[in-house]
Amino acid sequence: MLIDQDKAKPRRVLIVDDEPDMQLLLAKILVKKGGYQVLQADSGEKGLEIVRSWQPAVVLTDVKMPGMDGLEFFGRLQEIDPTITTIIMTGYGTVEMAVQTLKNGVYDFFQKPFDNDQILHALARAMERTQLLREKKEFEELRHLLPEAQNSFGFIGNSPRLLQVLDLLRRLAPSNMTVLIRGESGTGKELAARALHAMSSRAGKRMVTVNCPALPEHILESELFGYCKGAFTGAERDKDGLFIEANHSTILLDEVADIPVSIQTKLLRVLQEKEIQPLGQTKTYAVDVRVVASTNQDIEKKIVRGEFREDLFYRLNVMTVNMPNLEETQSDIPMLIHHFLKKYRQEYSRPELEFSEKAIQLLLHRPWRGNVRELQNTINRAALLCSGNRIEVKDLMLEAQDRSPVRIQSGGFFDQLQHLDYAGAKEAVLKEFSESYLRSALALAQGNISMAAKACGMERQALQRLLRRYRISAPPSRSPGED
Repeated sequence: MLIDQDKAKPRRVLIVDDEPDMQLLLAKILVKKGGYQVLQADSGEKGLEIVRSWQPAVVLTDVKMPGMDGLEFFGRLQEIDPTITTIIMTGYGTVEMAVQTLKNGVYDFFQKPFDNDQILHALARAMERTQLLREKKEFEELRHLLPEAQNSFGFIGNSPRLLQVLDLLRRLAPSNMTVLIRGESGTGKELAARALHAMSSRAGKRMVTVNCPALPEHILESELFGYCKGAFTGAERDKDGLFIEANHSTILLDEVADIPVSIQTKLLRVLQEKEIQPLGQTKTYAVDVRVVASTNQDIEKKIVRGEFREDLFYRLNVMTVNMPNLEETQSDIPMLIHHFLKKYRQEYSRPELEFSEKAIQLLLHRPWRGNVRELQNTINRAALLCSGNRIEVKDLMLEAQDRSPVRIQSGGFFDQLQHLDYAGAKEAVLKEFSESYLRSALALAQGNISMAAKACGMERQALQRLLRRYRISAPPSRSPGED
């Protein structure tokens, strides 16, 4: 989070009173019973000096003081920092004075002597007000600071959590610091990595992205670090690895938690020594690479299970960016809906396409477990397959998605695996999952292979290979011209 801790949880109170005994009494109450940080001033002039350097959250001030009185002091205070909440105290108060100070913006008014619990209660509410005002102020500053970054890097929305992430990326971009981007699937982790690269001094070179779980262990190692001729069967020539390719640029290790332990050791060397050693080579090569990693997994649990090196985790986790899910940025959903509808209107040449009111309400209030990616895929599918110019609830096909079978969750299925060894059980689970997932994807796309591939986040040819591998036939499509 970017909010300064003194502002996020303001605990500073300034007491301004020309009576020393009153200052001491109030300070004692606030420190011992309220746990506040307290400073004191015996005049409005000294109070303003403290405000400029210390930035209190709440000011308790007397009205009748030599020189600058409490009402003038309040006016000057508002010019310096209007987020400070002010409570007026006086021994000579009248109803008219109380009404006037409240009209001028004073938060509360007390006549001396006052009840200790009453002043503590008012102070607690005043603290909450200051926190809200300062968070709102920061939000407004971020919103005006980052509109170009939002438009340039694909982020859509202006919720406080999203703007805080964008500001953090902007601050991190100029450095060479290793960054770990964490978040659920579909929250835009790769988008954040691209934003980091685009705002950095390395933006002139292409960012290299490695999809770690997509490559088998022996291929991943040679792809990352390269190899020399004869290093293994089939190595007929020298090949530079992706770290060499990313020299003077950025490399994104997407889903880094899936890297095998054997390769984690070599990756640790890259982060520590800034050098790589290709397979079959005794010589090392220095590389200048900014490493960004992403994951949607609980790496700490993998460390406990011995599946991830703890020292590598600390090397990757120099700075963490936590991507918010769509529940945390719910206020951005209307903007996202508008953005994706506009995008697919253009892509499918359907400028008249609109959502029905019921369809919009469903999109606004559905729990998007797949986050922005699921929302985008839903609108994409509806825009392509909707038969008219109005997208209705049925066109979203969310009910079919909710009914998609996930049989591998049943206890009976796992009971059937107990006679197999680990490798055999893993293969059976993968087969069951793949068949279920692919059949559901085809059903949702109504047999349209191009649409199903897009929703699955893969190329059409890759989906066709999987369909052939698992002997799955696509049902007839409503749009035969598409396939």
